[in-house]
Amino acid sequence: MLISVLLFALGLALLIKGGDWFVDGATGIARRFHLPDIVVGATVVSIGTTLPEVMVSTTGALQGQGAMAYGNAIGSIICNTALIAAISVAFNPGPVNTKSLKMPVLFFFGSAAIYCFSAYVMGRFDRSVGFILLAICIVYLILTVRQGLKHPDSLEGEEEEAGDGKERKLWQELMLLVIGAALIAWGADLLVEHGTKIAQALGVPETVIALTFVALGTSLPELVTTITSLKKGHAHLGIGNVIGANVFNLVMVSGVSVALAPFDVPVGKLLFGRNASLVLDIPLMLTVMLLLCVPALTTKKLHRWQGISLLAIYAAFCLFQFAF
Repeated sequence: MLISVLLFALGLALLIKGGDWFVDGATGIARRFHLPDIVVGATVVSIGTTLPEVMVSTTGALQGQGAMAYGNAIGSIICNTALIAAISVAFNPGPVNTKSLKMPVLFFFGSAAIYCFSAYVMGRFDRSVGFILLAICIVYLILTVRQGLKHPDSLEGEEEEAGDGKERKLWQELMLLVIGAALIAWGADLLVEHGTKIAQALGVPETVIALTFVALGTSLPELVTTITSLKKGHAHLGIGNVIGANVFNLVMVSGVSVALAPFDVPVGKLLFGRNASLVLDIPLMLTVMLLLCVPALTTKKLHRWQGISLLAIYAAFCLFQFAF
């Protein structure tokens, strides 16, 4: 048990550092070929910070542990919204650029409709659903880049986190890219294997581990970005990045894992005699996103009550997962 906990922690550390190096290497190479910062931020950086979730979910699905793939995607969205974005909003509410929010919000809820149809109507995630989500991901990337090139100010949040400003040689950037990808793959394998062992040892469903510890661990890049934005006095910039990351969690993280290894909707625990994931987890994912996005789009600003409410919801969610 102790060894599994230590290796689980090692897996988290490898994911974090690997993601950091991958993004640094990828942005360095992209800029070497004179790609605009907007394009780099909207594609390379966004995908790079979501790679931990992709690897964990894909590894879980390929190993026949659909609960890990399923729980990580949903849990990461809940964590991104009700913890990471909530911290930013609670400490530094203020105006938002609604132009930058409209498209990711529409794509999120459109993709969520497909996700919900698979979960509630089909009861499983077929390979065709994975390909549909990946197609949406490609369209989203194209439109995001086009929006960024036409309206550079609308994606300034992504630009801020793109790279660390250090000049490196090409071979160094390639090494960062390769080593970063290797660390992410290794960390994901450790996280899935030992997260499952910890769940079994504690008698806790895999979905609970995936919804909480794994989801929080793979969302650490977004948490670091948000905290950095807070320190620099640009907290509102991180909200767009969080919503964008949530879109990628649905269309890329879920899309890749389902396309490679389809799985049935896992049953972790029951609530009111039904699968708790269908009664609580997916509805909560949609609720926290609505609570974050609707006031922002209608009033053009974020309010402290939103952040406090979301943090309270996340605390109650975590308490429920382990107490019941």
